Amino acid sequence: MTAKMNYDFKDDWLIEQLGFDSRYLGKTEAIMALGNGYMGSRSSEEESYTTEKRDTFVAGTFNQFDENEVTELPNVPDFWKMEMLINGEHLSLEKGEVESYSKTLNLKNGELTRKFIWSYKDIKLELLFSRFVSMARKHYFSSKVEIKNLSKEKVNVQIRSGIDGQMTNSGSQHFTEGEKGLVDGKYMQMMPQTSQSKIDFVLTATHQLKAEHLSERIEMGRRQILMNYFFEIAPNTQAILEKRGSIYTSIDKEVKDSSVKGLRELAVSEMKAVEEKSFSSLLKESEEKWQEIWQKHPIEIHSEDRKDQLAIRFAKYHLHVMTPAHDERMNIGAKGLSGEGYKGHTFWDTEIFMLPYFTFTHPEIAKSLLTYRYLGLDGAHKKAQENGYIGAQYPWEAAWPTDGEVTPVWGAADIITGQATKIWSGFIEQHITSDVAFGVKQYLDVTGDRAFKEEKGYEILLDTAKFWASRLEYNKEKDYYEIKDVIGPDEYKEHIHNNAYTNYTAHWNVNFAIQLAKKLAKSHVELYKKLDEKLDLSTIIPELEKKLPKIFLPTPTKEGIIPQDDTYLEKKILDLTKYKAADGVDSLFHDYNLEQVNEMQITKQADVLLLLLLFEGLFEKELKLKNFEYYEPKTTHDSSLSLSTHAILSADLGKIEESYEFFKKAINIDMGEYMKSSDDGIHAASLGGIWQMVVFGYGGVRMVNGRLRIEPHLPSTWDKLTFGFDYLGESIHVEISKEEMVVTKKENGNNITFWYKNQEITVKNTITILLKEETKQ
Repeated sequence: MTAKMNYDFKDDWLIEQLGFDSRYLGKTEAIMALGNGYMGSRSSEEESYTTEKRDTFVAGTFNQFDENEVTELPNVPDFWKMEMLINGEHLSLEKGEVESYSKTLNLKNGELTRKFIWSYKDIKLELLFSRFVSMARKHYFSSKVEIKNLSKEKVNVQIRSGIDGQMTNSGSQHFTEGEKGLVDGKYMQMMPQTSQSKIDFVLTATHQLKAEHLSERIEMGRRQILMNYFFEIAPNTQAILEKRGSIYTSIDKEVKDSSVKGLRELAVSEMKAVEEKSFSSLLKESEEKWQEIWQKHPIEIHSEDRKDQLAIRFAKYHLHVMTPAHDERMNIGAKGLSGEGYKGHTFWDTEIFMLPYFTFTHPEIAKSLLTYRYLGLDGAHKKAQENGYIGAQYPWEAAWPTDGEVTPVWGAADIITGQATKIWSGFIEQHITSDVAFGVKQYLDVTGDRAFKEEKGYEILLDTAKFWASRLEYNKEKDYYEIKDVIGPDEYKEHIHNNAYTNYTAHWNVNFAIQLAKKLAKSHVELYKKLDEKLDLSTIIPELEKKLPKIFLPTPTKEGIIPQDDTYLEKKILDLTKYKAADGVDSLFHDYNLEQVNEMQITKQADVLLLLLLFEGLFEKELKLKNFEYYEPKTTHDSSLSLSTHAILSADLGKIEESYEFFKKAINIDMGEYMKSSDDGIHAASLGGIWQMVVFGYGGVRMVNGRLRIEPHLPSTWDKLTFGFDYLGESIHVEISKEEMVVTKKENGNNITFWYKNQEITVKNTITILLKEETKQ
């Protein structure tokens, strides 16, 4: 029975896999991952398969396995596995007959269900599995299995279930075994500790079983504590096993006593407190918290293809299950909490692709994510100093905020030489520093958060500019400052000079810092003195003022093309048609190595085009159009970050049908039929990109030069789009049809202004704009 994806468009909330195929377990393990921001877990099957990847992570618990490896989120002991023997036969869907298999994630309440009928020899069972990670109780999760006997005779069942610490990160074991034991005869506990970071974990599990002729036996093995249950199921009757568990760690902020003893007692008390609550009532608690999320600025898309509506819900679901909103010492991993890919590290993906969702809809979470960058200033200083610079040079990959750079040095094999490829991003992909500054500035523009900007935001903006002051290199012959030996957003071009995106964003960072410092020196004297003492602004700002006019900014050729870097336009052009049509990514590297690709006009993802999108106020529409038509055919979109940028920019340029094609490809990165796309985890930044395509692209919302603009352009297949966002403390609701746009804010509160087609519009309560440019109040 071959697995395939199915989407239930009756209520636009369900993602379903029909049929079972053990070759493709990774797909639903990742895209149906469960979590609440504190923890995340892949949705692996209860029974084991050799092709599975059983991963559960707790945000922020980074550990370094060996001094030659970088820190990563450790794969914690597994709770979900249940080994079942029926009449002595292991339950396995790789043998016997499987009927009516379905595995479903309900996005509305975060419940995963799996059901099927399994027949083997004289055994026939109907099984229904359910599980969830609670949004109401941060440390808690629960699962349940209902087993109905469809056989002619009774069946004897054995279930082994508990806590399995024999988990690794692809072979790296991050935990010392620790103590384990049984409390009050029913609460299993395991207390491992991470080997290097010395974080204590307390994992607790208990079972409730309804079955006939039940007996049980505890079992302890190496890194395991399990319960064995033996029982019978008569024909046409069922047994029900419910399992409840929790995870606590010694870095949990809200825990008063973080000793192992204190955590053990707290975990058991929580289990006792919910003992009388049913599985359904605990799920209901979680669902109510989910409803708060869904009711905050809901998005409705009236499209010919109902998958479009499901896609935005899928994106929002994952943005919340993977974001550690509870702790500003933590941030979002590039695979969220759904897989080992990128080791749980944080990239520029947060500020450019995911942070905008939170900035516009959940500013308190955005503030926490940016506070992480503020806490990371020491790590950024450390990296700058190691490279001979000053100021804050943010790490390309970040883990615990004070760690500094944690990018691995070596990566995949070179197909030509057979040697490991050096990962240069951690050394020379430096636009991350201005990306962080961009995220801070966008947050300040949208929220007007005075406390944050004075306590943290201004310091980040000035400290990052201080880095660029030391990074700029003077070219005496040409009398300008340049940025040599970098990688831009296009990671297929290494060791290039004057990457347009890097130079322009550095220039913006420096220019903004100069204006900010001057403003503070005049109107916020005490704050300026404090920052001057910390950052030596009285020395740095004059230096920046001297260098700013001479920072080299690549200018368009006579054909109107902005060079991606000093040599890009001189390189060989390769027809990418077959590579763009291939399933998955990196098919180019079946034929070429990175060194060869480096010498061709091939772009991995939006680079110049991302610059044109983020800083659209700097460039005329005609210039953007020329560059779009030049660079897109040369872009493989091998990065999941690429398609959303192209979708939004092409919508801006009036290429609505082309934009919608990019949109469809983007939502299929994880939701598509290709069953291997998400094996290492979901594509977190791409999910942030889905929200941006809908709200920024088709809703037309944008911050341009610090001002709000709303200029919608719906795809032809969309009849209506409604969404909302927060702006300067006001809640804004937007409803767009083919004929008009209605913008509404609450009656009480401040008026807001926005720009529409170069016209400034003030909203006191509700305003209707006819999309033929006629406006009425």
